[in-house]
Amino acid sequence: MTSRYQVFLGALPDVCPRDTRRMVFTADAGGRCEVFTWDAAARSARQVTDRPGGTVHCAIDADAYVWWFEEDTEGRGRWWYQPFMGGPRLPGLPGAPAGLPRGLAVTAGGTVAAAFAGRRDTTVLVGRRGRVPREVLRTPVAGRLGGITPDGDLVALAAAPDDEAAVTVLTATGRVTAVLPGPGGPGARLWCQGFSPRPGRRELLLVQDLGDRYAPATWTPETGLTTHHWCTFDTEITARWYPDRDEVLVRQDRHGRSLLHRIALHTRRRQVVPTPAGSLLDAAARPGGSLHYLWTDTAHPPVLRSTDGTPLPPPGPSPVVPGRHTDLWTPTPDGPVHTLLSLPETDGAAPAPAVFLVHGGPADQDRDAYDATVHSLVASGYAAVRVNYRGSTGYGPRWRRAFGAGVGHTQVHDLAAVRADLVRRGLVADGASALWGVSWGAYLVLLALGSHPGLWQAGVAVKPVADWVTAHRTTTPALRALDVRLFGGTPDEVPERYAHSSPLTYADGVTAPLLVVGATRDTKCPPEQIRTYLAALGAAGVEHEAMWLDTGHDGYDGAAHIAVLRRSLRFLRDRLPGPAAGDPERPPARLGGPRPR
Repeated sequence: MTSRYQVFLGALPDVCPRDTRRMVFTADAGGRCEVFTWDAAARSARQVTDRPGGTVHCAIDADAYVWWFEEDTEGRGRWWYQPFMGGPRLPGLPGAPAGLPRGLAVTAGGTVAAAFAGRRDTTVLVGRRGRVPREVLRTPVAGRLGGITPDGDLVALAAAPDDEAAVTVLTATGRVTAVLPGPGGPGARLWCQGFSPRPGRRELLLVQDLGDRYAPATWTPETGLTTHHWCTFDTEITARWYPDRDEVLVRQDRHGRSLLHRIALHTRRRQVVPTPAGSLLDAAARPGGSLHYLWTDTAHPPVLRSTDGTPLPPPGPSPVVPGRHTDLWTPTPDGPVHTLLSLPETDGAAPAPAVFLVHGGPADQDRDAYDATVHSLVASGYAAVRVNYRGSTGYGPRWRRAFGAGVGHTQVHDLAAVRADLVRRGLVADGASALWGVSWGAYLVLLALGSHPGLWQAGVAVKPVADWVTAHRTTTPALRALDVRLFGGTPDEVPERYAHSSPLTYADGVTAPLLVVGATRDTKCPPEQIRTYLAALGAAGVEHEAMWLDTGHDGYDGAAHIAVLRRSLRFLRDRLPGPAAGDPERPPARLGGPRPR
């Protein structure tokens, strides 16, 4: 058997439709994310890519050709492919302009559809593997490929779920067939989940926000959009087709954990699929009704599992995760806030200092899942606190929309409320609390330190939004559109809202020492706005350190992750009372993927 593999990103191996023993997956290769093949019959793997910056996007088609996206330092690049057993690499779509990858799909007949993001638009290309493609759509809307029918005659492009053109369906020649939900249509949000993979089918699967619940929906050219109101869920879901039957596998995010449901939409049957308690980072149905899923919980790193005994890439050595892991609920005006709490073994000593790990998003959540940062903190004597503040997913539409105190401030209030609750219960030390976040989570760190300076004794902000106005004007089109939805307009239209929520406004109020990490090639949280904030801290005499990475926002090289982790642990050791002096716990070798904004 080959060596074991560490999960780098939370995704299952992609399976060849004609030979399910052949798969492609990403894993850690010397500290970088790279692409591997997996032959389940031989239980052997082969490394496909080996690039200085790592490789994360991959696929395998019905003819067992392996695809991967080779990008430059700005994330722009092209698709390549080669036979499963190796051989010369070939351009997948020769002549296609370089862009940011926004999805790839290959039919059993070899028709290829791909979406690319340019600097101002999204382009959809359709062609044949290894041949020059044709452009079938160019739109200023930020979108991703939503799928292609098995016959290759229809393609879907997904935009923001609350856009009146959340999904555009067009023919392979570029004629728009449908726009969903469409002008004057239902105001509910739609998420595109892909076309049925069964030959001859043209049924598109969607998830619909009904205002207080979520439901699967389907669209066909003959019947239009159908919402399956009989099958609703109180928290967020994703859905995937079974490959050989008219059934859907629904993965539900609920209160930091996962549930699986098997749904027969046309006969209205629904059943829960038994899985271990914890989080399913990914799940997919395979031919014959079997399942593959990627399972984890706070105490156990991710492991691939199959219900039919199909050999999957074996995991690397499982580290021993120290501490006690529990959760609790703290009251707020919109309902209780859920917190995942990991406590070090104190043997009856005083409560430990607490580090709040603030998740990104804002439409994301902290899960009952392994996190190398939690592991390192608890092993170093800190309590790790993960708060699913208002705006997080996994708690229903109402919770996701609850921004009553304004962008950022609502979330900061929840962090403060949980801190007070933990201190009152005697679970963490009073006067020894720090904040640590990445991307949107780092934004909340800066906002909390400036707007509630007396509560926190240190902060770590990695690739933050620090100056909303500059960030809006220099970030990607997709994130500018998100800003407009969050604030109800642009900085020119609602300047007071941006100022009210910008960490720059409160920079001179920061009293806690602060470590700020920026990336010189970050297009999501650009370096210019971080430098503006650092200058404001300097002018105010705030104790701070800056660390710069020569990367983009989403990196696939684990060395940068480890460097930030070690620097942050040392920073906390020197400034947050609590753990005994000495080197912080060595960060685990196993890495997780970057946290999204």
